[in-house]
Amino acid sequence: MRSTFSVLVVCLLTSASMGVYAQTSGASTPTPQSTKSSRAADRALSKAVRAALIKAKIVDTPTISVRAKNGSVTLAGSVRDQSQIERAGEVARAVSGVNSVDNALTIRQPGN
Repeated sequence: MRSTFSVLVVCLLTSASMGVYAQTSGASTPTPQSTKSSRAADRALSKAVRAALIKAKIVDTPTISVRAKNGSVTLAGSVRDQSQIERAGEVARAVSGVNSVDNALTIRQPGN
């Protein structure tokens, strides 16, 4: 009788834990719609930052790559001097929707 009761308890606990696992695993999977809207928002933010850089007349805008992900913007590429690096970072931070800026711009070597 005792072993039957033990087996029953183990089966119940196993069944209960499987139900909990099944509930939590589905909640973390992003839906295709949210992924698409997130990508669209990232593209729109990248375009807004690029437009702000052009409007601010950052001379080397064509050599600057702008990437955005969830409000974090990365600036990459090379520019003429340190002042352009600083100015590009300031302009990017001022764009609505930007939470942080990773300014990975470098100074272009003479002759390049």
